[in-house]
Amino acid sequence: MRLILLFISFSLFADLSSNIEANKTKFENIALEIWDFAEMGYLEEKSSKLLQETLIEAGFTVKTGIAGIPTAFVAEYNNNGPIIGILAEFDALPGLSQNNTPFRESLGGDAGHACGHHLFAAGSTQAAVALKYWLESTKTPGTIRLYGTPAEEGGSGKVYIARDGYFDDVDIVLHWHPDSSNRAHFSSSNGNKSAKFKFKGISAHAAGAPQNGRSALDGVEAMNMMVNMLREHMDEEARIHYVITKGGLAPNVVPEEAEVYYYVRHPNVEGVKELFERVVKTAQGAAEGTETTMTYEVMHGNYPLMPNETLSKIVDIELNKLGGISYDATEMAFAKRIFKTLLNPNAEIGDQEKILPLAYTQSKGSTDVGDVSWKVPTTGVRIATWVPGTSAHS
Repeated sequence: MRLILLFISFSLFADLSSNIEANKTKFENIALEIWDFAEMGYLEEKSSKLLQETLIEAGFTVKTGIAGIPTAFVAEYNNNGPIIGILAEFDALPGLSQNNTPFRESLGGDAGHACGHHLFAAGSTQAAVALKYWLESTKTPGTIRLYGTPAEEGGSGKVYIARDGYFDDVDIVLHWHPDSSNRAHFSSSNGNKSAKFKFKGISAHAAGAPQNGRSALDGVEAMNMMVNMLREHMDEEARIHYVITKGGLAPNVVPEEAEVYYYVRHPNVEGVKELFERVVKTAQGAAEGTETTMTYEVMHGNYPLMPNETLSKIVDIELNKLGGISYDATEMAFAKRIFKTLLNPNAEIGDQEKILPLAYTQSKGSTDVGDVSWKVPTTGVRIATWVPGTSAHS
């Protein structure tokens, strides 16, 4: 792992390098342990415990179970002065292989780290520990908080932590994310709202008495059809995705229950709300037309990320002083084998050694960092950790 400097102020590198190098192997191993845990959102018990124990050992005071979330925590070193918040994510994604091969294999497990959150957690934690060391050794006032934030992938853990006031007195929040290139994170993202739509029908023998049945799956399919027609009449920047999570158990039984899980994204909050309501109308119409009933449960939502140009420019200057990432010959050979399997890669091997120019971007994805950024000045970096051209979440 080569992410040990992530949110240390890069101009302090000379003073911190000995501490970082002395602890590098420890935090590399922490990243690998979290990789092996591969725990889904809100279930990251081992990952959260490992990080908390590491921070307690380093002299931080840890408050766990914040915002009513068992795996959420905040670790603080209080030395008065400005309060710097550092974010750490550690949740995995469902149905993804972690096998160490340059080609596709069977899943091999229920969850995997396909977005680098094991590195996110370990890198941010070492940054917090190293900053504490520097503040102590230089007798500089300043308070460091490491926020252990669960369930970024579809659970929006930071939304609840922000709601309950844990960022209210913070002066700045720093975050980072693994990527295929290095750059200051001067970007916004789509807001997001998700819900599970549950249809209830009447079960019957699909061949013997179909007239007595009302298929809940018909309701789901009718909704999906209308949403797909809706796509022609929504903003170009918006995104809608769905997956059928329940559709019946046997073809010869009219499904009594069915469920579909939807994500709705848009660059601004009002756009999310408006598009979500249109999706709800398709569900209502589908239920009416198939003589089923429908209820829905909102699963999560988050604001778009608010870009901060001033902070992004500072990060860009310091990132260019530090330079890109170097990988050894074995790692580069493995990366080239992966690169050969990619379809239409949009980058080249070697890009990880460069710092991309500062430029505003509009991400199509979403993050619960967005809610934090509306409360506190927030900035970050993207650091090259996977083969250029590789798609995250794959």
